[in-house]
Amino acid sequence: MGKYELTESQARYQPGSNDQVLANKLGITDPADMDEAELALLEKLYQQVLLDQPLPGVLSSQLIKTWHRQWLGAIYLWAGEERSVNLSKGAFHFAAAAQIPSLLHKLDQDYLSQHTPCTDLADEALIQAIAEVHVEFILIHPFREVNGRIARLIADVMASQAGYGTLDYSPWDENKPDYFAAIQAGLDMDYEPMMHWVEQAFNAQ
Repeated sequence: MGKYELTESQARYQPGSNDQVLANKLGITDPADMDEAELALLEKLYQQVLLDQPLPGVLSSQLIKTWHRQWLGAIYLWAGEERSVNLSKGAFHFAAAAQIPSLLHKLDQDYLSQHTPCTDLADEALIQAIAEVHVEFILIHPFREVNGRIARLIADVMASQAGYGTLDYSPWDENKPDYFAAIQAGLDMDYEPMMHWVEQAFNAQ
């Protein structure tokens, strides 16, 4: 598949969805149905990554792309591919699409290779490692869709490497404005607000 076709497919919505659902292989037009399909496949991905095979060691953007492709390859043409369109949340703009390759390289070099695997880390160091990786990944927003769920999988893998189970993200969901403010603080490399929310996710287990 050519680069132009991938780029074009990321910008299209499914006909009949009133621009609510991205173009997909299954012809799904209802957002609730798409969410259900994505969640069902996400459960399978968690089974594969956390239970069916040994935990990975050093994480990388390439491995994360593989997870994204394994998860959504049956739904989207662009699964596992870097985002080719610009995204924002309200007035906040995530990294420009053209910057994603260099930013993922920096994520690999400065964060993932430094913080994973998370074996033998003290609790505070583990919380800081997860917070830094989570913030940087979300700010990059490398995929067209489901960056938040992939970011949580990364955090769950890191926690599992340290001997913990998957985290409970209900405190994040219940305090979305504060959570997103913690993400934005990362623009100034201030990770303490996100460390608070990672600690809450551990405490809620």
